[in-house]
Amino acid sequence: EVQLVESGGGLVQAGGSLRLSCLARGFNLDDYAIGWFRQAPGKERERIGCLRWRDGRSFYVDSVRGRFTIYRDSAKTTVYLQMNSLEPEDTAAYICAAGDLSTFGDRWAFRSLDFWGQGTQVTVSS
Repeated sequence: EVQLVESGGGLVQAGGSLRLSCLARGFNLDDYAIGWFRQAPGKERERIGCLRWRDGRSFYVDSVRGRFTIYRDSAKTTVYLQMNSLEPEDTAAYICAAGDLSTFGDRWAFRSLDFWGQGTQVTVSS
């Protein structure tokens, strides 16, 4: 059974940090990248970054680069999203997904997103 299970969300004050986890199992991770996305109420889902499992390289959008870090624990088949210097604007449901990644230098985009987690809520208070 394919599973992507997020955890680690919660309430944090502005300037604080949180680490989200995405446990992945039931599929061949070497064939996928794990992406992190977020969706705030009334807004479209936006991408944050991803990790290509076969070599562990991470990619980010400019708005979170330097504040957010994506890394993995291969033994636990888990991808982490470390979020620092959180701002109220970071409040959203955070979701991980697995898909086929296309890259060109630091540019990246998913060709397809095949599996999704349920999401975990992050709320940043001012």
